[in-house]
Amino acid sequence: MLDIPTLETWLWEAACAIRGPVDAPKFKDYILPLVFLKRLSDVFDDEIARLSTEYSGRDLVLHLLEQERQSGQVHLVRFYLPENARWQAIRQHGVSGLGQFLTDAVRDIARENPSLQGVINMVDFNATAAGQRIIPDDHLSKLIDVLSRHRLGLQDVEPDILGRAYEYLLRKFAEGQGQSAGEFYTPGEVAILMAHLLDPQPGMTVYDPTCGSGGLLIKCHLRLVEKFTTEKFTTENTESTENLEKPSVSSVPSVVKKNTTLPPRVAPLRLFGQEINPTTFAMARMNVIIHDMQADIRIGDTMRHPAFVDAAGRLQTFDRVTANPMWNQKFPVEIYENDPYERFTLGAPPSSSADWGWLQHMLASLNERGKMAVVLDTGAVSRGSGNQGSNRERDIRKAFVERDLIEAVILLPENLFYNTTAPGIILVVNRRKPRRGEILLINASQQFAKGRPKNYLTEEHITRIADIYHQWRVGANNHSPLHTIITTDEAARNDYNLSPSRYVSTNGKEEVLPLEEAVVRLQEAEEERAEADRELSQILQKLGLWR
Repeated sequence: MLDIPTLETWLWEAACAIRGPVDAPKFKDYILPLVFLKRLSDVFDDEIARLSTEYSGRDLVLHLLEQERQSGQVHLVRFYLPENARWQAIRQHGVSGLGQFLTDAVRDIARENPSLQGVINMVDFNATAAGQRIIPDDHLSKLIDVLSRHRLGLQDVEPDILGRAYEYLLRKFAEGQGQSAGEFYTPGEVAILMAHLLDPQPGMTVYDPTCGSGGLLIKCHLRLVEKFTTEKFTTENTESTENLEKPSVSSVPSVVKKNTTLPPRVAPLRLFGQEINPTTFAMARMNVIIHDMQADIRIGDTMRHPAFVDAAGRLQTFDRVTANPMWNQKFPVEIYENDPYERFTLGAPPSSSADWGWLQHMLASLNERGKMAVVLDTGAVSRGSGNQGSNRERDIRKAFVERDLIEAVILLPENLFYNTTAPGIILVVNRRKPRRGEILLINASQQFAKGRPKNYLTEEHITRIADIYHQWRVGANNHSPLHTIITTDEAARNDYNLSPSRYVSTNGKEEVLPLEEAVVRLQEAEEERAEADRELSQILQKLGLWR
């Protein structure tokens, strides 16, 4: 099995092979499709080898496969790879013309496998800019040589190989990626924590309206696998433990070991996602394919054109929603005020921040038993509280609290996310809260390990936070150094400020407002001032005192 240190060294060497012609943030755009192609090719070879044993000969298998292909129905293998697209042919191709050969190979795969259309063929390896090749053939040849060092077949790597590779390349080159990286990537340990909070059950539907590379959906699947493979060990270990891997002592392993498929008796999750960025959409599709998962991933602008609607044009609803939308995204107010899907019934958020617009879209996408976990910036749970007069975000937050929809708010540590050093929060909304009238606030701001360039949550931190949520200590034990439970009445007395640091102090230090949050508050104040000026102008005009 290819372990993580070996994987990361391998990817670093792959990046070095194209260093120079390609900027660091773009490394993944060329490396990951080729990693995916090599995985497909190695798995295809594994399937042919297995079938050759069953059918007593490779030539017979290839003959049968060609007959299936010509009939238009291939069943012997999951994906058919034309001979020119198999890794052996790619590796044997000379330097000259390699870019065009790779581009033809991925296009041929997409033509033979319609489900890979728009997934594997997104990159033109022969592309030019200003009359010059973006990646010359000699650099591509070096990249192919590096990627050829390890097999990626069924017994060689975990299915999470692509996700791990994606995470490493983003983390390693995050400094060059800047703002855009965090728009579509959630650190793996945060995604694991969210999956534990949501605790999806067999057969449930799970939806991510801003799914990026699909990591949050995949972590929900892996959580279900982990839960039921662990249960299988628990129920069967009295009979035989000889062939079973001992489960981790921690209840929240950072990655599912060995088994990433569900037992036959357990119904899989039904996964749904939408992503606006074509390159990231392709990555999400690759990710679910490489995990051998069934997921309906669609491309498009969720806020303007949600993809999952019924025949009458109403939003489809789901059992679980998981998301990390772009923080403080800007949309014109008209989108909220003229919404044909009736999503923003609790109020139109300010144009300076779509946080509570996204939350209302997700609420409208929850069924009557639904629960969601959403990552947002810290200001989403406090902006506007304490202001005189109305404030759009505070008023929407008030409506959520009054309807007893908010179950928990978890303050995360600083410097976890790739696009900012500011902390974030996880907001849990539950349409069927088991403890009515209560809100759990967890201040996990100090629950991290120092990393370079980013901090991270360990298994111990994830376990501690998840245990607080699931155990929900009440009565005399409803406080700890990390958490407290407030009533909705108490939230109202604090003007609907739900920031955990307001109620739970972990280090005695005064809370410092992050720069990004200060900018958003300033923009919101400017927006409120402009609106007040318009209203005053209209009143003065009616009184004949203003032209």
